[in-house]
Amino acid sequence: MFDRFIPRQVVNPLQHRNFKLVLQDGLAVGYASAAIPFLAVFLTRLGASNFEVGLLTSMPAFTGLLLAIPLGGWLQQKRNLVPWYSWTRLLQLSGIALTGLIPFILPQNAWIPAILLVWGIITLPQTILTILFNVVLSAVAGEVGRFELLSRRWALIGIITTFTTLGIGALLTRGNFPINFQLVFLLCSIGAIFSFFYTGRLVIPVNNPAHTQRIKYLDRFRQIFASVRKYPSFLSFTFKRFVFLTGVAFAAPLFPLYYVRQADLPDISIAYITTAQTLVMVAGYFIWLRFSRTRGSRPILLWTTLGLSLFPILVALTTKSAVIILLAGIAGFFNAGLDLVFFDELMRNIPVDQSPSFVAFAQTSQYLTTMISPLVSAWLAQMFGLSVALIIAGCIQLAGFFLFTRKNGGSTKSIPASAS
Repeated sequence: MFDRFIPRQVVNPLQHRNFKLVLQDGLAVGYASAAIPFLAVFLTRLGASNFEVGLLTSMPAFTGLLLAIPLGGWLQQKRNLVPWYSWTRLLQLSGIALTGLIPFILPQNAWIPAILLVWGIITLPQTILTILFNVVLSAVAGEVGRFELLSRRWALIGIITTFTTLGIGALLTRGNFPINFQLVFLLCSIGAIFSFFYTGRLVIPVNNPAHTQRIKYLDRFRQIFASVRKYPSFLSFTFKRFVFLTGVAFAAPLFPLYYVRQADLPDISIAYITTAQTLVMVAGYFIWLRFSRTRGSRPILLWTTLGLSLFPILVALTTKSAVIILLAGIAGFFNAGLDLVFFDELMRNIPVDQSPSFVAFAQTSQYLTTMISPLVSAWLAQMFGLSVALIIAGCIQLAGFFLFTRKNGGSTKSIPASAS
């Protein structure tokens, strides 16, 4: 099965094996992560406030903002990154199981704070995982190309997520609250075990860290910032990405609140929204991959950022479930291209011998906005309504799109390792 998804140009046995493991891990991650969109819905139905729902998005960003750059420098000194990638994936997905267990062991008035505490603690391995994902999968892709690997992995994730989400919708409709949500979280968490097994078997080139003295926290920031200043294309892309992702983070906590409180959608309709988005993403990955071979990545960058900018604006103008499902499917198509082009553009603007540090810097800028934006959007939703807040989120993304239309940022070729 998996051999059909591996590009024909992959003839090296080790790279073939790595590709297969990455795809198998994609199935496990897709199955487990199908439950994550329902976490905010679960908290909303438990009576969580806009601020508490916003914390789900902002907490990982707070940890990442403080620790991504030091962790990037720390990971730079590790010879074998695979065990760290495997264990942090397991720890990150374990939050799904703990969310399902909490209502069994704690009184009801402690459920919301306990769930938020669990996901707050998990932000540490999640920060490490975010850095390692870019580094490890870029090493696996090698000369074959990041578009080739990621399009196939994310397509498989979309397929398994689609079917899993349909099952989740059926279970949530037939079961009683909150036991139906608990069963969803516990069943989906099984995927974490398989992900741990597959990722632990990856083999990538060993990192050769330089022997350096221990660097203080602030000095690490100064050192990495001094390095990235030498690469203006990287800084340009990171800034534009920062603006666009500000709008994405702004809208993230608003969608579940809008679906439940303003559109008054049942759980099955919310499941259909997720299903439509992920199902279209599967086809989108292959369409954008073929498009990139003939037209390059820049048109993909512009079309996807424009298309996704309109999604929150259009959702804010309707409460009809059928229309929202249609819009979610269209957004899924653009989101597939954005996933591929953001990953590719980021890694091609990074010197290969400094990947952990540069990825950490890029993630830190993203964490900054992801920490602040959900809390601001939750406050605006409380003051002016969810529709107004969603429209503002779309306008911020449009600002990012207009920045990307400027051609003076981002290189078109990979940056080699520095001579040092």
